[in-house]
Amino acid sequence: MIEVREVRTNKERRMFASFNADMYKDVPQAIPDLVSDEYDNFLPGKNPAFEYCRVKQFLAYKDGKCVGRIAGIINDAANTKWETKRIRFSRVDFIDDYDVSEALFKAVEDWGRSEGLTQIHGPIGFCDMDQEGMLVEGFDTVGMFITIYNHPYYIKHLEKLGFVKDIDWVEYIIKMPEKDDNRLDELSKLVLKRYKLKLIEPKSRKELKPYIPKVFHLLNVCYKDLYGTVELTHAQIMKYYHQFILLINTDYVKLIEDEEGELVGFGLALPSMNNAVKKSNGRLFPFGWYRILRAPYKKAEVLDLYLVGVLPKMQNKGLTAILMHSMTEAARRNNIKYAETGPELETNNQVQALWKHYETKQHKRRRCWIKDL
Repeated sequence: MIEVREVRTNKERRMFASFNADMYKDVPQAIPDLVSDEYDNFLPGKNPAFEYCRVKQFLAYKDGKCVGRIAGIINDAANTKWETKRIRFSRVDFIDDYDVSEALFKAVEDWGRSEGLTQIHGPIGFCDMDQEGMLVEGFDTVGMFITIYNHPYYIKHLEKLGFVKDIDWVEYIIKMPEKDDNRLDELSKLVLKRYKLKLIEPKSRKELKPYIPKVFHLLNVCYKDLYGTVELTHAQIMKYYHQFILLINTDYVKLIEDEEGELVGFGLALPSMNNAVKKSNGRLFPFGWYRILRAPYKKAEVLDLYLVGVLPKMQNKGLTAILMHSMTEAARRNNIKYAETGPELETNNQVQALWKHYETKQHKRRRCWIKDL
């Protein structure tokens, strides 16, 4: 018999936060979440998204053992913006037992129906900065610190439960060029001159610090039409500011200003943190914090591409190519062999057009599922 309990105690919150890291600790391709961050993400006092989100967490038990978890998120801001009546599912993990997955989803679906909602979709989190998309291709490749890994059997469970594809994200592995690409170098100089722009390459965190809030404000504008997005509040911007500033390697932060000093483009990447997080199994203590804080400055062969954004009025003018070329050159100087993109919507042709200048391979695909209630 399967029992599903709503998370209410601190012990249950800790179990929920660590479930994924423990379930996948022996899977080489799986990179765990930071357990402490996951714990805080579900505390109203720690996560400003609770200003517009309502949340319930559930754990499933079989024969007294915890065998699955799921979170339901009612994002009222997203439902208002997109004129939908949806509940999101997030942080879903379960053993290969249909009774378990069915019971977990039933808990979220029943809550959604009780609130008058008509659809459930996911996995998708509190906002666009949160993890989203269930892996459906690329199970044999190592994940990223910012993405979800799941077993292949999840797909069959979702299909059996009546879910269908809503939209997919794709990810690419990009071979770093061994020498400077003169074409991109000349294009960058031409675009900067034509539009009277300035490429800013901060040399220190102190130099970068004033730009971080501007980056997130620009991100709100650049990403406003992407799937399921809601505008980050000031409190959320400050939350992510404090998270990012400690991990940033300024070699891979690129900014573009116009002649009035307005930020019109940004690019952010980091040397892969996979090894540091995996060795610590998502735990900061006793030694995880040290490994993770050192990771952005250790030698690595893979560069993770996190964020690239350009102000809408400046899109299709070559700014994204400038940002990528500058990050590529920094990676080449540091002996980075490959870059890996984060999830990109399969419909985002503008971003994917960038990769024509590089040797690339689309190696992962992840899905947002949907179902009528």
